[in-house]
Amino acid sequence: MTINQNYLQRLELDQLTELAKFVVEENFNHHCQNVSAEKIGTDTEEVYNEELNYFKDSEIFVAKDFSGNIQGSIRVIKWDYETKLPLQKIFDINPLNVLNLSENLSSVWHIGRFATKRNIKDKTLFRKLMVCAIAPLCEQKKGIAFAECDSKLLRIMNLLGIQAEVIGSSIHYLGSETIPIAMSYDGLKKFYADNKFLITSDNIDKMPNKTFQNKEFKYSVLTA
Repeated sequence: MTINQNYLQRLELDQLTELAKFVVEENFNHHCQNVSAEKIGTDTEEVYNEELNYFKDSEIFVAKDFSGNIQGSIRVIKWDYETKLPLQKIFDINPLNVLNLSENLSSVWHIGRFATKRNIKDKTLFRKLMVCAIAPLCEQKKGIAFAECDSKLLRIMNLLGIQAEVIGSSIHYLGSETIPIAMSYDGLKKFYADNKFLITSDNIDKMPNKTFQNKEFKYSVLTA
């Protein structure tokens, strides 16, 4: 009997190389053809170094099959207001200048490294990964999240009820048209309420007690 179900896992530091390779290869698999091994290697190293820099303030979630192969990934950072976010590096957008944000904003998050295997059979995988990423924002019911989103994925998000605001012009990045977006609690709360039942202790494996260091939100296994 073949088991097709995936399990979710928090990624640890020694698995960052695996994550970087997966994200880069799957982005090119979805959007490009005939990419050189040199280009894949260079981009993988770049993604690895960036995620290593963010790791202390981030949580990375992956879905794996029962052979241990990554099928999907997503990463969320709680911004310390000092570290340069991808939004700033790629688009030269200052998060504090977007949407009339004030210094009193409770929390600023960045969601990235979303990728899935091409032709993935688990139709709920995106929703599971997204619930993991937006949980701290939605449980606190305040704050804002930024992301750089592939144009095709943005259309899917809109169809699923995630309200995102485009905050800049698109660029070509990691093989696809990429758009900077912002998401608030009000724009995420319906999607979160409708889908958080997908993440329970029954389908999350090996969830250590890692938390955002010096942050008020502590991740725990979500219950319906």
